[in-house]
Amino acid sequence: MRPKDRRDSGQRDLFRARLDQIVDMRHPLAKLAAAIDWGFLERTLEVVYTDAPGQPPLPTRLMAGLAILKHMDDLADEVLAARWLENPYYQLFCGEEFFCHQAPFDRSSMTRWRQRMGEERLNALLQESLATAARTGAAKPADFSQAIVDTTVQPKAVAHPTDAKLINRAREKLVRLAERRGVRLRQSYERVGRRALIAHQRYAHAKQFKRANRALKTLRTYLGRVMRDIARKIRGDEAQEAIFRRPLWLAERVSEQRQAQRGKKVYSLHAPEVECIGKGKAHRPYEFGVKVSLATTLHRSKGGQFITHVKALPGNPYDGHTLATVIPEIEAQTGASLRRLVADRGYRGHNAPPDHRFKVYISGQKRNVTKAIQRDLRRRSAIEPVIGHAKQDNRMGRNYLAHAHGDAINAVLAAIGYNFRRLIKWLTLLLLAILAAVFAERSAKEIPAAA
Repeated sequence: MRPKDRRDSGQRDLFRARLDQIVDMRHPLAKLAAAIDWGFLERTLEVVYTDAPGQPPLPTRLMAGLAILKHMDDLADEVLAARWLENPYYQLFCGEEFFCHQAPFDRSSMTRWRQRMGEERLNALLQESLATAARTGAAKPADFSQAIVDTTVQPKAVAHPTDAKLINRAREKLVRLAERRGVRLRQSYERVGRRALIAHQRYAHAKQFKRANRALKTLRTYLGRVMRDIARKIRGDEAQEAIFRRPLWLAERVSEQRQAQRGKKVYSLHAPEVECIGKGKAHRPYEFGVKVSLATTLHRSKGGQFITHVKALPGNPYDGHTLATVIPEIEAQTGASLRRLVADRGYRGHNAPPDHRFKVYISGQKRNVTKAIQRDLRRRSAIEPVIGHAKQDNRMGRNYLAHAHGDAINAVLAAIGYNFRRLIKWLTLLLLAILAAVFAERSAKEIPAAA
């Protein structure tokens, strides 16, 4: 069933004050709510719903507004649900007519809505943020014709992986699952396994690597014994084999992988899609998550530098080999034809479409570079603070959403939160400018009267 607005109209309620009568409609959040084209979002996002029997879904404006507020103010789902009840501006932004004393949604509703929308549908929110920037004067359509592209790492919410911790964790998960499924093991190795893990950590800290390797071999032996014991006990039971198939497969991969081996490895048991990515940082040589491509406007608009495109890139591809996918999506997202693209040296040997009508300039390029292009190349590093703010303020710095599609969804939502945060600051500045002009005009009238 399509999401229809089931909230009562204010025409029939005589005992409650409307939100637009008890809040300041000049507030930036109220102005932003009036500037967003909610009809476009409803037409785009309601496609996933079907007219079938069942509970009617929550209104699209409510859920889209919650997604914007969550990443704009860097809030967890539980915190957002509590703050929504206390903040009338949040309720007005989400389309409520009257102040609600009970939330019409549950925190799990936001999880299901994100999964239902997916990366493709949520890109409509990013597109609307750019359209709203153009409507409010924060950016001009011509600003989107030049872009900076760079990649970063979106870390996953996992502990720092070591072989010893992964092996011991795999054994603990198998033992716990066996207890729940009624599989009686010969030995769980709970006590001696913990002791071996502590010994390995102490030896490794003291740089006694031969002793640490012996403790690691002991941990691997305990895991192998538990795996073989479970395999013997469930042999022939198809239901049990189906339940244990994935945990045993992950445990086997953790047991067999080695530190120096090439290829894909398991760095987390609850998020096996996590990849180890090195970006050459001195303070953080390796990060565990997924690579993300991010594009911003080349020059700063009146409202700031907006994110025009973001995309998760599983598999850790070479930066230069991502332009064939990224460039068409940037043009489709902004609705403008690119005239110039600036990237760092990691994009040398790029695979930009051969029929593109613009030039890709790489940092350090010397040939065919005019004074204007040199100025644009010096602007390349302007994308770095944008990435930093998206990570620090908009939940890209640590992704808590599960699976690979959670990586893609979180990256898009972080860009959405960043853009709408820029719009809030722009509308705040406009409000201050209007108030300053009114105050100056009033002061000019009062001074001659006093004279």
